[in-house]
Amino acid sequence: MHKYAHIFYSGKVQGVGFRYLVLGIARSLLLTGWVMNLTDGRVEVKLFGSEEIILKFIQETDLQMRKNITGKVINWEESNHVPGTFEIKH
Repeated sequence: MHKYAHIFYSGKVQGVGFRYLVLGIARSLLLTGWVMNLTDGRVEVKLFGSEEIILKFIQETDLQMRKNITGKVINWEESNHVPGTFEIKH
């Protein structure tokens, strides 16, 4: 059973390369899922993998974008479905 984290980032997270940073971090950690901008200015991320690696992703993203992130909501669930790649959704 894999975990997935559904994360909503708020702050100045659109128009600053946030999705591309997330893409690079997720792929470097071999996580799968997606990232996309929301119409309300937040960025939504869905990650699939082990909880330990997802926590590394969150830590690295927070570190690199600490000046831009003002809020974050994380929901954890278990899943049998794991997508094959990590991508940017439009």
